[in-house]
Amino acid sequence: MPETTVVVAADKGVVVSAEYFQSYSVVGLLAIVGVLFVAVAFGAGRLLRPVVPTPEKLLTYECGVDPVGEGWAHTQVRYYVYAFLYVIFAVDSIFLFPWATVFAAPGYGATTLVEMFIFLGFLAVGLLYAYKKGVLAWT
Repeated sequence: MPETTVVVAADKGVVVSAEYFQSYSVVGLLAIVGVLFVAVAFGAGRLLRPVVPTPEKLLTYECGVDPVGEGWAHTQVRYYVYAFLYVIFAVDSIFLFPWATVFAAPGYGATTLVEMFIFLGFLAVGLLYAYKKGVLAWT
Protein backbone atom coordinates (compact mmCIF):
# COMPACT_ATOMS: atom_id res chain seq x y z
CA MET A 1 0.00 0.00 0.00
CA PRO A 2 1.49 3.38 -0.98
CA GLU A 3 2.27 5.82 1.76
CA THR A 4 0.30 9.06 1.79
CA THR A 5 1.27 12.15 3.65
CA VAL A 6 -1.47 14.05 5.39
CA VAL A 7 -1.59 17.84 5.44
CA VAL A 8 -3.59 19.50 8.18
CA ALA A 9 -4.74 23.06 7.63
CA ALA A 10 -4.12 24.89 10.90
CA ASP A 11 -6.87 27.48 10.59
CA LYS A 12 -9.74 25.17 9.62
CA GLY A 13 -8.68 21.78 10.90
CA VAL A 14 -9.16 20.18 7.48
CA VAL A 15 -7.25 17.03 6.63
CA VAL A 16 -6.14 16.76 2.99
CA SER A 17 -4.07 13.95 1.54
CA ALA A 18 -1.12 14.54 -0.79
CA GLU A 19 -2.85 12.50 -3.51
CA TYR A 20 -5.44 15.28 -3.79
CA PHE A 21 -2.77 17.80 -4.77
CA GLN A 22 -1.03 15.34 -7.09
CA SER A 23 -4.14 15.05 -9.26
CA TYR A 24 -4.20 18.82 -9.68
CA SER A 25 -0.48 18.91 -10.42
CA VAL A 26 -1.08 16.64 -13.42
CA VAL A 27 -3.74 19.04 -14.73
CA GLY A 28 -1.44 22.02 -14.14
CA LEU A 29 1.47 20.30 -15.86
CA LEU A 30 -0.73 19.44 -18.84
CA ALA A 31 -1.89 23.08 -19.08
CA ILE A 32 1.71 24.32 -19.00
CA VAL A 33 2.74 21.84 -21.71
CA GLY A 34 -0.22 22.95 -23.85
CA VAL A 35 0.67 26.64 -23.50
CA LEU A 36 4.33 25.90 -24.30
CA PHE A 37 3.33 23.86 -27.34
CA VAL A 38 1.27 26.74 -28.74
CA ALA A 39 4.01 29.28 -27.94
CA VAL A 40 6.68 27.16 -29.67
CA ALA A 41 4.45 26.66 -32.72
CA PHE A 42 3.79 30.39 -33.06
CA GLY A 43 7.47 31.21 -32.47
CA ALA A 44 8.60 28.69 -35.09
CA GLY A 45 6.08 30.09 -37.56
CA ARG A 46 7.34 33.61 -36.95
CA LEU A 47 10.98 32.56 -37.43
CA LEU A 48 10.45 30.39 -40.51
CA ARG A 49 8.01 32.45 -42.57
CA PRO A 50 9.30 34.75 -45.29
CA VAL A 51 8.67 38.45 -44.63
CA VAL A 52 8.46 40.28 -47.94
CA PRO A 53 5.82 43.02 -47.67
CA THR A 54 4.61 44.40 -51.00
CA PRO A 55 1.78 46.83 -51.74
CA GLU A 56 -0.24 43.96 -53.25
CA LYS A 57 0.07 41.90 -50.06
CA LEU A 58 -1.11 44.83 -47.95
CA LEU A 59 -4.43 45.13 -49.86
CA THR A 60 -7.64 43.80 -48.39
CA TYR A 61 -8.33 40.34 -49.76
CA GLU A 62 -11.79 39.79 -51.21
CA CYS A 63 -11.82 36.28 -52.68
CA GLY A 64 -9.22 37.08 -55.31
CA VAL A 65 -11.01 40.22 -56.54
CA ASP A 66 -9.44 43.65 -56.18
CA PRO A 67 -11.29 45.62 -53.50
CA VAL A 68 -13.71 48.24 -54.79
CA GLY A 69 -15.19 51.09 -52.75
CA GLU A 70 -14.84 51.79 -49.07
CA GLY A 71 -14.21 49.28 -46.35
CA TRP A 72 -17.53 49.94 -44.62
CA ALA A 73 -20.65 48.18 -45.84
CA HIS A 74 -24.22 48.60 -44.72
CA THR A 75 -25.90 45.49 -43.38
CA GLN A 76 -29.56 44.96 -42.60
CA VAL A 77 -30.16 44.51 -38.88
CA ARG A 78 -33.06 42.13 -39.50
CA TYR A 79 -30.65 39.37 -40.52
CA TYR A 80 -29.09 39.51 -37.06
CA VAL A 81 -32.55 39.29 -35.54
CA TYR A 82 -33.28 36.15 -37.57
CA ALA A 83 -29.99 34.67 -36.44
CA PHE A 84 -30.83 35.54 -32.84
CA LEU A 85 -34.24 33.89 -33.11
CA TYR A 86 -32.61 30.80 -34.59
CA VAL A 87 -30.18 30.62 -31.67
CA ILE A 88 -33.07 30.91 -29.21
CA PHE A 89 -34.92 27.97 -30.72
CA ALA A 90 -31.74 25.93 -31.23
CA VAL A 91 -31.03 26.29 -27.51
CA ASP A 92 -34.60 25.27 -26.83
CA SER A 93 -34.22 22.09 -28.84
CA ILE A 94 -30.90 21.32 -27.15
CA PHE A 95 -32.55 21.48 -23.72
CA LEU A 96 -35.57 19.43 -24.72
CA PHE A 97 -33.69 16.14 -25.21
CA PRO A 98 -31.97 15.98 -21.79
CA TRP A 99 -35.22 17.17 -20.21
CA ALA A 100 -37.11 14.30 -21.83
CA THR A 101 -34.52 11.86 -20.48
CA VAL A 102 -34.76 13.19 -16.93
CA PHE A 103 -38.54 13.46 -17.15
CA ALA A 104 -38.72 9.75 -17.86
CA ALA A 105 -36.74 8.92 -14.69
CA PRO A 106 -38.86 8.02 -11.67
CA GLY A 107 -39.30 10.72 -9.05
CA TYR A 108 -38.57 13.70 -11.30
CA GLY A 109 -41.84 14.01 -13.20
CA ALA A 110 -43.61 16.99 -11.58
CA THR A 111 -40.49 19.02 -10.87
CA THR A 112 -39.04 18.74 -14.36
CA LEU A 113 -42.44 19.39 -15.91
CA VAL A 114 -42.78 22.67 -14.01
CA GLU A 115 -39.20 23.68 -14.86
CA MET A 116 -39.76 22.99 -18.55
CA PHE A 117 -42.95 25.03 -18.63
CA ILE A 118 -41.08 27.94 -17.01
CA PHE A 119 -38.35 27.60 -19.63
CA LEU A 120 -40.87 27.42 -22.47
CA GLY A 121 -42.66 30.42 -20.94
CA PHE A 122 -39.50 32.50 -21.23
CA LEU A 123 -39.13 31.41 -24.84
CA ALA A 124 -42.78 32.24 -25.52
CA VAL A 125 -42.26 35.74 -24.09
CA GLY A 126 -39.28 36.19 -26.45
CA LEU A 127 -41.32 34.96 -29.41
CA LEU A 128 -44.22 37.25 -28.48
CA TYR A 129 -41.82 40.20 -28.23
CA ALA A 130 -40.41 39.38 -31.69
CA TYR A 131 -43.95 39.12 -33.08
CA LYS A 132 -44.98 42.47 -31.57
CA LYS A 133 -41.88 44.14 -33.06
CA GLY A 134 -42.81 42.79 -36.50
CA VAL A 135 -39.69 40.70 -36.83
CA LEU A 136 -41.56 37.62 -37.94
CA ALA A 137 -43.19 39.37 -40.91
CA TRP A 138 -41.24 38.31 -43.97
CA THR A 139 -40.70 41.25 -46.35
